[in-house]
Amino acid sequence: MRSSGQTGDMLAPSPNAPPPVVLLVDNGSLEPAATLALRSVAARLAVAAGCAVRPVSLLHSSAIAPALLGGHPAEILEPALRALAADGNLEVVVLPLFFGPSAALLDYVPGRVRHLRETWPGLRVRVAPCLVDAAQTGDQRVAIMLAERVRATAAENNFGWPAVAVVDHGTPQRAVNTVRELVAGQMREALGDFTRAVAGCSMERRPGPEFAFNEPLLGALLETKDFSKGEIIIARLFLQPGRHAGPGGDVEQICRAATARHPGMKIALTEPLGSHPGLIPILVERLEEGQRTKPIG
Repeated sequence: MRSSGQTGDMLAPSPNAPPPVVLLVDNGSLEPAATLALRSVAARLAVAAGCAVRPVSLLHSSAIAPALLGGHPAEILEPALRALAADGNLEVVVLPLFFGPSAALLDYVPGRVRHLRETWPGLRVRVAPCLVDAAQTGDQRVAIMLAERVRATAAENNFGWPAVAVVDHGTPQRAVNTVRELVAGQMREALGDFTRAVAGCSMERRPGPEFAFNEPLLGALLETKDFSKGEIIIARLFLQPGRHAGPGGDVEQICRAATARHPGMKIALTEPLGSHPGLIPILVERLEEGQRTKPIG
């Protein structure tokens, strides 16, 4: 595995130890397309990083019939870690396929690792950083990738001066929302006069005032002055084509409802970012950073 040469004795495995097992981890989905897309990213990353990369979901994906996945069942995190530890593979790097630090990464993963360490106290799991670090405002790579998708979508649909809605799922974690807003602001700068407006929004949110930071919701944004008419591009800040961002998914349904209410509206959606070639260099960098982090648990 390639290294940036910044390891430290306290954080890195011994030079004589076997290399860590790398798990590329997404949230998981019941949609086969999401697992197949995760596997594609893992395969491309393995070539770029020069090491084996196992695609693993946090939850859900193991319920997909293997026949829909080329005969190979999807893996989820806790059973995968348990099997690795039982086989003596105690050094693991979890590489999140997440834009920002969701509760799953902050709470669920450490909790599962602590549980497994009760049986395998030698298990050392490092969690690499997410794709976007909100503190590194000069890193605009994800925004540039999404801006490229917007320009390509505009060209495919002959859009001249669209408004752009940067939509994510919505989150109970303010830090994840901060990432969305950072990317939306960077997109505004990257696209410049190519668009008439750029705004961040959420697909959905939990009820309660404590989650109001997710506003506006996509459905509400499509009722506002700049977004209720003319050409609109929905820039999907999603990585995989699951039930939210896949064909006929929740985002598309929200857009169909809006165009039914506003006959003069034309909407086009960008593809999820998991297939963008610019994703792989970011993941290679995050993997190198993850090897230097302190094990959790």
